[in-house]
Amino acid sequence: MPRIIDQIRASKLPSNMMQFAARGALSVPPAENIEILVYLAKYSKVFGDVARMTLAGWDAKASIDAASNPETPGQVLDYFMENLRPQLLPALLENPAVAQEALAKFAISASRESIEKMLKSSRVRRSEAILDCLRSNPYLNKAESEEINTLISSASNKNKDEGGTAIAGLHHPGLGNENEPVDSAAADDGGGQVSDETVSVYLSEHASEIAAEGEKPFQAIGGVLDLLGKDSLPVSSTAEGGHPPTPGVGTHDAVAGAAAVPAKAAPGRKALPDVAKRDNTVQKINRLDIKGRIQLALKGNKEERSLLIRDGTKVVALAVLEAPKLSDGEVEKFAGQKNVLETVLRAIPLKRRFMKNYGVVRNLVGNPRTPLDLGLGLMKHLLTQDLKNLSNNKEVSETIRKLALKMYKQKLASADKK
Repeated sequence: MPRIIDQIRASKLPSNMMQFAARGALSVPPAENIEILVYLAKYSKVFGDVARMTLAGWDAKASIDAASNPETPGQVLDYFMENLRPQLLPALLENPAVAQEALAKFAISASRESIEKMLKSSRVRRSEAILDCLRSNPYLNKAESEEINTLISSASNKNKDEGGTAIAGLHHPGLGNENEPVDSAAADDGGGQVSDETVSVYLSEHASEIAAEGEKPFQAIGGVLDLLGKDSLPVSSTAEGGHPPTPGVGTHDAVAGAAAVPAKAAPGRKALPDVAKRDNTVQKINRLDIKGRIQLALKGNKEERSLLIRDGTKVVALAVLEAPKLSDGEVEKFAGQKNVLETVLRAIPLKRRFMKNYGVVRNLVGNPRTPLDLGLGLMKHLLTQDLKNLSNNKEVSETIRKLALKMYKQKLASADKK
């Protein structure tokens, strides 16, 4: 006999039974009752409000049991994190089924009460990624900041970064660092040197997401013209007094045909070979399925990564951030792009290596596409001049501008006292 939750998903339960379900009054185990309530709260227009109210007052012990159980469905755990009841946080923090990324995201804007509980969690205290995001929380007090810095420093001594040197804090421009990675074409010699095992591990870890996407083709955020650049339009048509042809933006043929018919250069002007090269790269990517694009994201060159970071398929775009050859300069550029998924911008701060680069932090805060909670958490790291510039940036939200101005004035006042 199918479970009640399966009947609800299939819309096979009578209306009167749905009312019982929304009040948590069905004769099913507590864990299934919670699963039903979460499903209704998220997806039912008719019974959603009742289900949310029921969940808010649900038995504390049963809720804690569900929050601490690794077998609890991910949808339920996600709901608990998004609609947090304070007494559930300790259980959620230690539950291995709750992704580290979810805890890191939560840490950025956690409340005072939540910060105190997080700092008591053994899992949080062991995780550099979560601690680094927690360090950006605007509600942190001085003692907690010092404690987090000590924990991160301790963890860094055990886990040396890729260059063999543990570096704490952000790298600010102009300070100099002999261990700073070289961001040059010579450091990026294309694919082929990344092991197949690296690719296999990523594919295995994201198997469910890949399966869910099916055969989704490459679709760049921002469209084809933005992808190829304005120079991809035939020059001859405008040079002869005509009008540039209207490209089939968003169509596969527009991309596939771009390199097949190279544009003629106008008299007295040189051809643009880099455009043809990019066209060919787009063609190459268009022929690949999701697994092929993931492999290229991990093993490809800088040119290919610059296109794949804008892939509308989340699991592909995030693979670019896992590429061993990815340079700090590339990440700095990604952090300022408006034509990437929000998921990409949220993923960048989760890697401590990226957040040591001051340019990455500055670009994230100044990017109008960056989620507000993330931008607010990172502002404390900005230099005085950048805070002033940010306060005048009309592209970012008013909340960011006002806080930037307030922090700018506070830093000026502090400098005057010294």
